Amino acid sequence: MHVRDAVHTKRAIREFSPTPLREDDMTAILEAGRRAHSAKNFQRWGFVVVQDRERLAALSTLGPWCGHVAGAAAAVALVTPDPHAEGASLSITWDLGGAAAQMMLVAWELGVGSCPATVYQQARARELLGYPSDMHCEVMLSFGYPADPEALTRPNRVGGRRPLDELIHHETWTEGR
Repeated sequence: MHVRDAVHTKRAIREFSPTPLREDDMTAILEAGRRAHSAKNFQRWGFVVVQDRERLAALSTLGPWCGHVAGAAAAVALVTPDPHAEGASLSITWDLGGAAAQMMLVAWELGVGSCPATVYQQARARELLGYPSDMHCEVMLSFGYPADPEALTRPNRVGGRRPLDELIHHETWTEGR
């Protein structure tokens, strides 16, 4: 699959098959995150991989839209310094987004579905995942083979994205539309 094809066909998958992820698929997904861009090459991240069913169920309660984590074959918690802390660099969120996007695109190429989940309960996340007090988990990604394999090839919904000409501005916001 070409990168452009992955970008154009990728969709969020929230219902997963009970099949465990193949080890080489999980490694490729994690390698994609490791290879992501990083401001000044600081690589201020760590990835906590969770495959234990009980822990996945507990992680699914960390926010109002985390339910899909319970049914995933694996979740990856992206752990960074707290981007909300006083003096923290905003580039942490840029790096985090890049790592997440690359993991999800490589997963899609491999036939693995994924979906992001925003963590709202920081203390509970730290308790479940055991990361240090100076670190933060803003996002988890659920991964698994789709419960409906046709989800990988289903055409995009009509009207699912705004037309490009509504988004693009040339030179300034008000010119060249």
